[in-house]
Amino acid sequence: MRDMSKTVPELVESFAKGDQSAFAELVTRYRKKVYSLAYQILRNHLDADEVVQETFVRIYRRQKELANVKYFSTFLLRIATNYSIDLLRKRKGHSKIEEDSSSLPGTVQLDLARRVVTPSQKFESKRLGAEIEKALDRLPPRQKMTAILHDVEGYTKTEIAGILECPEATVRSNLHIARTKLRKILKHKHKRKE
Repeated sequence: MRDMSKTVPELVESFAKGDQSAFAELVTRYRKKVYSLAYQILRNHLDADEVVQETFVRIYRRQKELANVKYFSTFLLRIATNYSIDLLRKRKGHSKIEEDSSSLPGTVQLDLARRVVTPSQKFESKRLGAEIEKALDRLPPRQKMTAILHDVEGYTKTEIAGILECPEATVRSNLHIARTKLRKILKHKHKRKE
């Protein structure tokens, strides 16, 4: 049975002392967040699942270290982000498998189904989304990661600095460069269509 009454710091402390049920609760609370971040970066269900699994395996192996971790979510997302970047780098040069929504988990499909739009809106939104995804894929991993964490996942620059283990000024710089490159890529693509 889940213990919803404990705070994250309490769960982390319990797990660091060996409480396996505390680890199970941390997985339950954070797996969707890790999956969402990984899927935004990798655009592939199987890779996102791999990131979730590997992230929690790495957390489990670092059980004793958790006693010294100030912000568990930052620590967790840093591991997930780094592993996602590793997968991106390994995948560079390999053809990317595009998925259709039927391969997504049922909860994601249900969320997508709730957003009913007209066929023309759906087409335009899908086209624009695909263009943005392709443009994001052309960015270096750190710039792509920064743009996704900030503009898609909604993290603050301070939180991103913690996740990526870099100064906040670096986050601001990467975000500015990423947005500038995205605008150029999308503008160039739009001009070619005219």
